[in-house]
Amino acid sequence: MPWVNLIALMLFLCVNHLKAQFFAPDYDPSVIDITGAQMVLVMKLSSFGWSVSDGRLYHKDIDKFNHLNTYQKSRAILKYPPILYYLGYVFFYGSLVTGPSFDYSDYEKFILTDIFNDVPLEKRPGRFSKRKIPRSGRVALRRVAQGAFWAILWIYVKPIITLDYALSFEFTQHSILYKIIFLWILGIVHRMKYYSVWSISEAGCIVAGLGYNGYDPKTGKMYWNRVQNIDPYAFETGQNVHDCLEAWNMNTNKWLKNYIYLRTCKRDPKSGQLKPGMLPTFLTFFTSAFWHGTMPGYYMTFIIGAFMQTVGKIFRRNLRPLFCSKDSSNVSKYKFLYDIIGWFVTQSAFGYIVQPFMILRFVPSFNLWKTCYFWVHISCVATIVFFDSPLGKQASKKLQSYHLQPIKATKVQDKNVSLARLREHYNSATDLQDIVRKLPEFDNQEELQVENVVVPDIQEIKDNYDKLAKEVDDWVKANENAAVDKEEIDAVHSALANIEKDVRSYLENKKAD
Repeated sequence: MPWVNLIALMLFLCVNHLKAQFFAPDYDPSVIDITGAQMVLVMKLSSFGWSVSDGRLYHKDIDKFNHLNTYQKSRAILKYPPILYYLGYVFFYGSLVTGPSFDYSDYEKFILTDIFNDVPLEKRPGRFSKRKIPRSGRVALRRVAQGAFWAILWIYVKPIITLDYALSFEFTQHSILYKIIFLWILGIVHRMKYYSVWSISEAGCIVAGLGYNGYDPKTGKMYWNRVQNIDPYAFETGQNVHDCLEAWNMNTNKWLKNYIYLRTCKRDPKSGQLKPGMLPTFLTFFTSAFWHGTMPGYYMTFIIGAFMQTVGKIFRRNLRPLFCSKDSSNVSKYKFLYDIIGWFVTQSAFGYIVQPFMILRFVPSFNLWKTCYFWVHISCVATIVFFDSPLGKQASKKLQSYHLQPIKATKVQDKNVSLARLREHYNSATDLQDIVRKLPEFDNQEELQVENVVVPDIQEIKDNYDKLAKEVDDWVKANENAAVDKEEIDAVHSALANIEKDVRSYLENKKAD
């Protein structure tokens, strides 16, 4: 059903894309194009379908449910929501027109104010009657200011760096280096308007409270990036395709990753692990193109984008270890050169591939690429063909002999890695944390005694979890700069596993009852 749901939504959106492409009258600025809002709804409604399916999977096949990643588990809908909650989620005013999209579980925790449970009392507004939602006006105002900055910069630069010039005969007379750099800058100009719109839209979600994403008691800082959709600095300084895509249209990428890519990857029958491949990558990029519309330019951009991502993985697997070990404990003194070259190639390649996305028509897009001698296409195909050939495989093995090996971790380094794991588990919205907070209670605990097995009391589970979380927090602070024995770390994780076992037992017996 999630696939039926997704296909029906995409086809309905496609009908309107086709109407806008072939049957729409001349451009009228007074008429609103509804396809933008529908694109947001497709993400919301399809992710909702997958979350419902995952929730049912939890009740029917816990082994398959455990194969889901942490993000998918934490978004699973274990109990179908009331219609009012559902409609409020679908038509949430802060993101209806331009996004960002978000999952239903985030919305439900927002309207029930569960996401604000970690806000200290002194940080909650109100002199006499404290409210749970903290103030966010200043944070939202900063996002609006950022959006205004990008809008003003775009208005000023757009007449100077134009797409029309890139399509002109004069542009074809310049050197290939000039063309590459010009298209790179033109790509930045294209992105400015998205930086503006998404920053202002995010501000609307922040001022409503939905953007809240946790409180750090150590620094006293509140995070407001739950629905962040863009990170301009991370994108413009990205040194590889993966980093740039992670910083661009973030919520759409989460949707594509968790509800398209990972759902199409095959699973290893022995280990149960997902096996990434070229086909899921192409399906993901094709879905993204089809979701954007039916104009040829979208497909031209996303298809070469899939090749770029594949090439990026090849270079990261074969070349990056020459300058940096996998865990970054061993770094070559020449890594800065690798970073600079990676940044230049990645950013200039993006400037090349995004132009059809803005031109939309096939012939002008093809001609623009032609004036640049198809340098990204040729580079991608040559790299893939070479490393897939016998000679390339030999070269890959030879390069592996020069790969930097990790420096043997010391006791303190082991401690730091473990502390990071613990912080990640206790300070982020993991599936166990969400399940513990949402555990249902029963009036009669004796009803949960199934086959003479007494399930732990619900309040006891919650108390144990809160107690362990506090003990771990105190333990982490006390051992910031000291060596920690592996046995201590194992003991903490063992205690956590026992609580998780109690939780699973509670819910399984609830289902049986």
